[in-house]
Formats: sequence, C-alpha cells, structure tokens
Amino acid sequence: MSQDISRFPFFHEAEAPQGAEGWETMYPYYLVPSEETRKHEDAQFWFADTMHWSRGCHPFDSIGAEAVYYGAGAFSTRIFALPVSLGLDVRVVNGYVYIAPLAVTDPERIQERVGVFQQRAGYYYANWDELYGKWKTKMDGAVESLRSITFPKLDEYDPDEVVDEARGRSSSVAVIENYHRLIDEFFAIWQYHFEFLNLGYGGYITFFQFCKQAFPLITEQSISRMVAGVDVLAFRPDDELRKLAARANELGLAGELAAGEPFAVLRGRLQESGNGRAWLQDFEAARHPWFNYFTEYGFTHDQETWNSDLSVPLQGIARYAAKLAAGEDISRPIERLREERDEIVDEYRALLTEDEARQFDELLGLARKVFPYIEEHNIYVEHWSHNVFWEKTRELAAFLVDAGFLAEADDMFYLNRFELDTVLADVVQAWAIGVPARGKQRWQAEIERRKPIVAALQAASAPPAYGIPPQQVTDPFAVMNYGVTTERVNDWLGASGSAGNSFNGIPGSLGVVEGPVRVLRSEKDLPLLQPGEILVAPITAPSWAAAFAVATGVITDIGGMMCHAAIVCREYGIPAVVGTGFATARLKTGQRVRIDGKAGTVVVLDADDAGDTDLDDAAVAAR
Repeated sequence: MSQDISRFPFFHEAEAPQGAEGWETMYPYYLVPSEETRKHEDAQFWFADTMHWSRGCHPFDSIGAEAVYYGAGAFSTRIFALPVSLGLDVRVVNGYVYIAPLAVTDPERIQERVGVFQQRAGYYYANWDELYGKWKTKMDGAVESLRSITFPKLDEYDPDEVVDEARGRSSSVAVIENYHRLIDEFFAIWQYHFEFLNLGYGGYITFFQFCKQAFPLITEQSISRMVAGVDVLAFRPDDELRKLAARANELGLAGELAAGEPFAVLRGRLQESGNGRAWLQDFEAARHPWFNYFTEYGFTHDQETWNSDLSVPLQGIARYAAKLAAGEDISRPIERLREERDEIVDEYRALLTEDEARQFDELLGLARKVFPYIEEHNIYVEHWSHNVFWEKTRELAAFLVDAGFLAEADDMFYLNRFELDTVLADVVQAWAIGVPARGKQRWQAEIERRKPIVAALQAASAPPAYGIPPQQVTDPFAVMNYGVTTERVNDWLGASGSAGNSFNGIPGSLGVVEGPVRVLRSEKDLPLLQPGEILVAPITAPSWAAAFAVATGVITDIGGMMCHAAIVCREYGIPAVVGTGFATARLKTGQRVRIDGKAGTVVVLDADDAGDTDLDDAAVAAR
C-alpha cells in the first residue's frame, strides 16, 4: 500500500504501541482524540511538544498539558486578542502531547481583534517595567502559597486543637481543600506565565518583521544579534557555578572537585579544612534558590533538580574550575556581544530614512525591553514553581501510602487529577466513618494495569506530527520557539531530499566549527560530553549551560530562533544549528561534522555516513 507523503496520519489512524492498548482511558476525556471531535482534529496540523514532554506522560503529569495551553489560549484568544492567532489546541496521543496553532483568517475578525490588541497590549508595553515588577511579586507569592500546602496525617483521633479551639470541623477536611489549592495554584501560575510571554514574543516579532521588510536581505541571525548581550535572571544559576569554580581555585580546592565523588563524600572531606568549610558555606548559600533548577523542563514528576542530584552542578563547577586552572576565561562574552550588537544596529539604521529610523529605534527599544521575560519566566515558573509543586505532590503520595491506600508513592502518578480527587474523597470519608477505604483494591488493580501501558508508551518515540500540514508554516510561536518551519515539515514527510552528507536546520548562533559529535539523549548523558566535542541532543534544557563550556558547538532536533538553546548559544558565543529534525538519528557519537551557525547547515565529514539508516527509519516512522 503506497504512503501519502502529502500529509501525516490522522489521529484515528494512529495505532497504539504493542502493550499500550487502552491508553486513552488514563487521561481526561477532553485531552484525547474522539469521534465527536474528529472533524476538527482532522482539519488541524498537530506537532509534538517533545520540547516539554520528551516522553509519554503519566496520567497525573498530563495536568501540565491542560494548564499550559489553557493559559496560552486565554491570553492569546480572550485577553490580549492576538489579531491573527488564537490559542494552541492540545491532545495527548499515545501518551505524547501534541499541539495545533489556530489561526484567524477572516479579515473583519482580524480587524476587530487589532483594536482590542492595540488597546490592551499597548497598556502593558507602556507600563512594562511597573507591571513586570508586580508580576515577580505575584510569582513569589504563588510559590510561597504552594509551599504552605500540607496534607495532615490521619491519626486515630483528630488533634486536640479541633476541640480546644472549637473549630467545628475535622482537620481531615484540609486534605481535600489543600489538594484543590494545589491544583488551582498550578493553573493560576500558568495563567501568570502567559500574562507577559506572548507580549514578549510579540514585541520581538514586530521588530523582526519590520527588519525583514526594511532590509530584505537581512538574516535572522543579524536581527537576533541586535537584542543580544542582555543580562537576564536565567543565566544566574550558571553564573553561580562559575563563581563557585573561581572560589574553589582561589582556595586551592579545584583538584578536590575534579575527583567527581558523590557530594556526601566530598563534603565530608572538605569539612576537615578551613578552606573546605569556607567553600561549602558558599556552596550552600548558592543552592537556594539557584539550584532549584530542573535538569530538564520540569513538566513531569520524575525529573531531578540540581538540588536533588548535586552531581550535575558539581560537574559543571569542576569543569569551570579546570578551565580556570588552565588559564582560560570562563566569563560570558557580554561586552563583545554588546559591541557587535551596536555595530550591527548602526550599520542597518544608517540605511533608513529619518522616519523609518525613528520607528526602528522604537521597535528595537521595545524588543530589548521585553526580551528578558522570554528567558526569565523559565526560572519563576518551570523551575521554582514546578519544583515546589512536585514536592507537594510527593508529600500527597506519601500521605496516601501512610493511609494504607497506595503500596508505593510513585503509584499515585498513574491516576489523573480527577481520579485522584475521588480517591482522596474515598480515603477521608472512609477514615471519618471508621471503615477501610472502599476503592483500594479497585485502584490498585487499575494502577497495575496502567504500569505496563505507560512503560510501552515511553518506550515508543513520538511521530513528529499528525494531520495535513499547511503549504507554508507561518505561526510565529511554532516557528520561533519550536522550529516548526515549512522546511522541517518537509523533512518529516521525507520530501526535502536532505540525503547525502549534509542536512539543514535553523541558524541558531553564528560561527563555523568542525569536530566530533557527542549524541546525548537526555541530561543523564551529560557526564559523557568531552572537551572539543559538538553536543547533539533532541533539545537542550536551561540547566545545560555548563555543558556549553565544554562543547564547541550545538546541534538539536527541536527548537527555533527563540528557543533556549539558540538564545544561550548566542550569549555564550557558541555556533549552533537548531531544529534539524533528525540530528540525533542521523549522527553517531564520534562522527566528525562541520556546522555553520549562520547558514544553518551540518556537513558530515566522515566518508562512512553511518547514520543514514537511522534517518530513513525516522522518516518512515514520521509517515
């Protein structure tokens, strides 16, 4: 049977991986495709959000897909009314999250939305600094509110305070109330997330479009370099590692760090000397809040932070210390970036009329003003907020184990958020009445049924897309953040002809470099990266910055010009090609390549291109 390479499969044509049959029952009904919504689903182009969910998600972890795209939709569609874009529709298919940009095409509706957008967005742009300050206060309050949530143990009797203070209700009521608070706070935080994000992208994209129109030959790289050299909070965790490395060298401790021992062993030895104790004091001071930083993107319950796996920051510190000991400069080249930025601005501004130059200045000023939020929101939301959220879910899981309902704490994450609500009602009510929980056997059996299903979903890879792709991908969010361009879609369909010894991606950061590649599947592979190698990964997370001190270049499968990997590589002066689609399948560790971060090309220099078979297999899977 011939394959239709003009489109991807529809949802209803997707087969469950072997062993994962019945996966749909694990998630809320509105997150999975259905016959009722089939006409709408078949009409959209859906692409995988493997940037945030790199593997099939547990039922409870699907809460992120709800909260994220509820927030994105509310602010795009109903609050700021982006003129040509609505929200991003979302589905979970075989455990993976897929999103579809929804466009506004009716000219009258676009014009109506322009008026709403100009009024509302204009207010935020005019008062950006003040409102952004209030946003940070809101986020700090939200994190502290999450932190205050508790799940009181169900003892034989309610505590004396219920009587002594005449509370008039059981302390067990707090279990249900606090669970609802936990969920509501999580959703609220994702509303806050999008309060500024789309406006941040909008400010940059408006400047981007002006430049493209005023300077037809300008490269996307040149435009992005005009807003480079901005000091943002997102670089602070990596800056802390650099400071600790410098402190270790100053105290003569670099050799101690190079051993790569577990932190408990290292700490025990360092406590034996004054210099060691001084360094440990600095290390502990840096940990909160800067090590509350996920090694991935913090969207699933099983991800580690630097604080929960100290081997990650310790390795970064050791690498920086070794570079310092060798006489290398480990500072971010911010002054050079700013000089280059100003030269590019002056060069292009000189080509404009007086009126055009005035508009150029205004739009550039706006782009630079809003740009920090594009990176800083990650610290507040995906890292600090998510860190506390997942801590509280683990406390809730421990509560259910203590109550005798779950055998293991991890079992809780095989329930979705609505099922968990009914379980808590069962546990609390049964305790109050004085009987065993009525659904314990029922849910234990269901959890055991789901475990192999989730394992099968996570063992399978996500097809890159479903549905009929547009002739031209124009959604700015898809292009700028995810790197879903017309060229990438053609690659996924196997129609671009990117065979032979070269393939293309999106120019992420300027520079040309040759060297052997190191293919990393996840953050757990970071210790394998060696100096001088080119890092190849599906996507890099914000916490991978220390690895860029070792790598000479970066290649990713996913991401666009405004993805984290591209932004950080530009700020650190490392060549990068992002959004290649299949680099991790095409390349094998040890192969030599040349990457051109201006042209967005990757050339395989080895005569034996051992990765072609993997690429062909990936392309077939995509179809």
